[in-house]
Amino acid sequence: MAGKRDYYEILGVAKTATVDEIKKAYRQAALKHHPDRNPGDKDAEARFKEAADAWEVLSDPDKRARYDQFGHEGLEQGGFGPRGFRSTDDIFEAFGDIFGDFFGFGRQRAHRGANLGAEVELDFTDAAKGVERTLDVKRHEICATCGGSGAKAGSAPVTCPVCNGHGQVLQGGGFFTIRTACPKCRGTGKHIKDPCKPCGGHGIVRETVQIKVKIPAGIDTQTRLRVSGEGEPSLEGGGRGDLFVDVTVHPHPVFERDGVHLLCDLPVSFVQAALGAEIDVATLEEKVSLKIPRATPSGQQFRLRGHGLPDVEGGRKGDLIVRVVVDVPRHLTKQQEDLLREYAKTENVEVKPRKKGFFDKIKDIFES
Repeated sequence: MAGKRDYYEILGVAKTATVDEIKKAYRQAALKHHPDRNPGDKDAEARFKEAADAWEVLSDPDKRARYDQFGHEGLEQGGFGPRGFRSTDDIFEAFGDIFGDFFGFGRQRAHRGANLGAEVELDFTDAAKGVERTLDVKRHEICATCGGSGAKAGSAPVTCPVCNGHGQVLQGGGFFTIRTACPKCRGTGKHIKDPCKPCGGHGIVRETVQIKVKIPAGIDTQTRLRVSGEGEPSLEGGGRGDLFVDVTVHPHPVFERDGVHLLCDLPVSFVQAALGAEIDVATLEEKVSLKIPRATPSGQQFRLRGHGLPDVEGGRKGDLIVRVVVDVPRHLTKQQEDLLREYAKTENVEVKPRKKGFFDKIKDIFES
């Protein structure tokens, strides 16, 4: 295979070079001889293709081993040869990701449409059990009249006169130039002489659409849901963007949330706390009987397992934690007060003397 230069010589590395060293050398060679930095230089383009051939072989362990043993001829006979790039477009097709990593550019790819945002507010109980909501979302749709071309019916876009249909123009000058999207056609490579009236030549129209969103059970406030493919369309064929829904859950009047667990206070009377009782406790789904032992102090907590919130990730359901709060009555009947005073005597507890009423005071005067 006379005439072909040694791949190690092309990249300027030793035969013992590591893959990282070869990659670094290829990056330098490709950057040096890149067509955008050497416009119109056929020698630079040839060296650019040569470096790409060398990288393709030396970055592949099988091809490199065969090349080290048999040289160029061994590659061709074994079917391991490089692709023999005919143009820089072929190189971009093969190594587009590498050029993106090295230089931040390469062949243009179809971009997806933009993402959209929406908000939804939920009652606590709806968030706990999960619901489906229909949202009104304003977004762009492909124009039904022109099918997204932007051209009037019966006509078609023509080649952009500024970029000659490439969609890109060269910016800068001297040693370094870069390609940017054409300002006239916005990178499409097409120019619309007679625009479609409904969309004004843009190929898209703004509409309000209804999108159903499934809210998973147990969702918490400030959670963001992603609805794939419900964002803005792409005129480049890259698919729609996504819709992101921010969820706000209103607080519950009784229950307080702690992750998947629920907390609530249970008022009980002094008698129930002292003697014990069996009380019905309301959960999010049903009433559950809770046994209060004798001599239960205020602040004592009881755990009702499985009566909390579902785990949105599919884990175990949370618990309901009930805190006992002893309710002291604000108003007592005379009989209740007398009984409590008798009880206080049995414990030798000092209590506030009973306040005499108006008639009691009159009676004391006449009896004195």
